[in-house]
Order: sequence, then structure tokens, then C-alpha cells
Amino acid sequence: MVGVEHWAELRREHFVRGVSIKELSRRTGLSRNTIRSALRSADPPRYSRASGGSKLDPFKPEIARLLDKDPDLPGVRVGELIEPLGWEGGKTILDDYLREVRPLFQTARTTQRTIYRPGEICQFDVWEPKHEIPVGHGQTRNGYVVVACLGYSRAGAGALIFSKQTPDLLAGIRRCLWQLGGLPDTLVWDRQAGVHGHDGRPSEEFAALCGQLKVDWHFCRPRDPQAKGVVERFQGYAETNFEPGRLFANELDFQDQLDAWATKVNARTHKTLRARPCDRLDEELELMAGLPETVPDTDRRWVLRIAPDPYVRFDTNDYSMDPDLVGQRVEVRIGDREITAVALDTGQLACRHARSFARHRTITALEHARALKRRRDGDRAEVQPAVQTRSLAVYDALIA
Repeated sequence: MVGVEHWAELRREHFVRGVSIKELSRRTGLSRNTIRSALRSADPPRYSRASGGSKLDPFKPEIARLLDKDPDLPGVRVGELIEPLGWEGGKTILDDYLREVRPLFQTARTTQRTIYRPGEICQFDVWEPKHEIPVGHGQTRNGYVVVACLGYSRAGAGALIFSKQTPDLLAGIRRCLWQLGGLPDTLVWDRQAGVHGHDGRPSEEFAALCGQLKVDWHFCRPRDPQAKGVVERFQGYAETNFEPGRLFANELDFQDQLDAWATKVNARTHKTLRARPCDRLDEELELMAGLPETVPDTDRRWVLRIAPDPYVRFDTNDYSMDPDLVGQRVEVRIGDREITAVALDTGQLACRHARSFARHRTITALEHARALKRRRDGDRAEVQPAVQTRSLAVYDALIA
């Protein structure tokens, strides 16, 4: 067989320099027929070998039947189903074939570029920083950030929380909306537990928050991150630009740095919009509903009776309560930054503490410690027996 370089040389000598086929045969030692064939071929020679078939050829009709019934059938299961028919091949050859033919049985999905109207939507997601957040007392803790991004302006905000429980998620939503400064028509979420109930319906707590704010909600389909690509891109930028190379003193410092970073990012020119999100936000806020005067309540609440040991436990921490209210029923309220308790009968404040995100601490207010000491000293005085006081002269007489 004549190689590509040899083929080109023969054609050059014959067509350019006018060398005859007889002379080319004498120079190269090739037969005249071989030279004629090379001169007649307009395309360079290529090596090709007849296909010897594949082990899968006898099983392809059955594979087609299986994929027609279930296009997402895993490759391992396909192999198990064709084994009784005599299949003994390896996993790699089957996976390669399935990767090639599976799209033929799936419904093709098309996408279109979405354009959002001002104030139409605000997309939300939850981002988990790679490193634990310092929370004081030599402790660190896994944190989560509720991330929000408006569809029209691309203005974003974030709120640090320490659990994915519903009250903390709702507190994060509320803080993000207040940070952005207005209310969109619709809050867009994936099917995040605590916010999503079931079958595309919201949880009761999230529905209550939306009712208070007078906004709509929308849940994306499962495994469809493209549906909220606006917040995904903002979150991805936070992961690569905000967290790396930063140190945080505590959770308050983390939130302060996050707010400052979001303000800076919103003032940069957006690559896709060719505009600054903060400028488009001003335009968007004109069409968005204003924030309500009353901040929606997202606190945890429960009622208990103060025990003789006047402490309430939450998130592994014990918070002191007024010892003078022992035995009375109080309503405990856990906010995102504060813990309070109020007596139901009298309305008297039983405690007010800053919420601690460190673990396994006992937090006692100074006034509660003093009240405990006063009550303890009073109890001792009541049970102290009377003791006769003798004159020292009696002991002097005994010694003498």
C-alpha cells in the first residue's frame, strides 16, 4: 500500500514535473497499476480494516427494548437482564454502548434564555462553607448560608445560620429580604427540607411566612439546578471569592464580612448584564413591594414550668431563669440572636440572653446568680438551730 507521503510524491512528479508512469515505475520499483491507482485517487490513502463486529451485536435488540421501556435503566441492571441470554462481556463495553444509544430513547430537553421582569422573583439556596465557623470559647461549628439573588438586578445577599431546621431557614430568608430592601412577587426554592413540604407544596411554617409577606412561592422540579441558575452562579462566586483566604473571629464577624462582600459585589459590573446590580436594584425596588413595618415572627416558641433548678436548655446550652418565678409557667422564645422567656400569668420577664452558638455551656445572668444566693442564704437562716453562747470565763476556769 502506498503511504500518504509516497502518494503525494508520485502525484507531484507526474502532474507537476511531467514524469511518465513508466519512469516512475522504474524509479520507485512499484508496478504501473499501483502507480495508476495512486494517480487516479483524489484523496490521500487511509488505512482501514473491516469491522469484526461486537460482542453486543446479538443483544442490541434486547437492549433497545429495555431502553424503550425505561430510558434511565442503569447499566448494571441492563447487564443483569441480558445475562440469561448469554451475555458474558465486561461492564466497560456495555457502558460505552449505552452512553452512545441512551439519548436516542430519552426525550430531548430544550432550554431557552429566561428574561426576568423587575421584582418578579428572588431565588434562594443554602450554601455550606468548607471550614467551620468560630463561635467563641475555643469552639468551631458547621455553618450554613442562606443565599438570595434577585432575578432582574442580580443583586445578592446572604445570612449565616447554624442548622437547616425550618426556623433558622426562615430567619435566613427574612434577613436576606431585609438586606435587599424589598419584596419580590415570588420566592423560588429547590425542594429544600424545612421549606418544601411534599409534592411541590410548602411547609406550614414557610407558607405562613409567605402569607405574612404577601408573596408567592415556587419550587423547582427535582434535580433541576438550572431552573435557579441566577442564585447558583452567585453562590458559586461566593464559594470561590468570599471564603478563601479569610479569617473570622466569630459568627458576627462572619456575617459582617459577608454583608460587606455582598455590597462590594453588587457594585461591580455584572458580566452578563453589562451593568451594576446595585443600579438595577434601585430600578427594581421601585416596582417591588415595600418591607412590612412588623417583622415576621420566625422564632421558636414553647411553654414550660420553671423547675426548682431554674434553667432552660436549648441546643445543648443551659440558660438561667429568674429563681423567684420557680413553679410558674413561662413562654420561651428562641430568636436567631436572642433567647427570652416571659411569665404567662404576670408578664414578668423570666430571662433575656444572647444566644450562644458554642456548645455545652451554662449561661447564668448576674441578677439570677444573686437571686439564687439570696434564696440559698435565706433558706439556711430559716433552718439554722439556736446554739447557746457561753462566756469565755468558763473556759478560763477549766484551764486553770
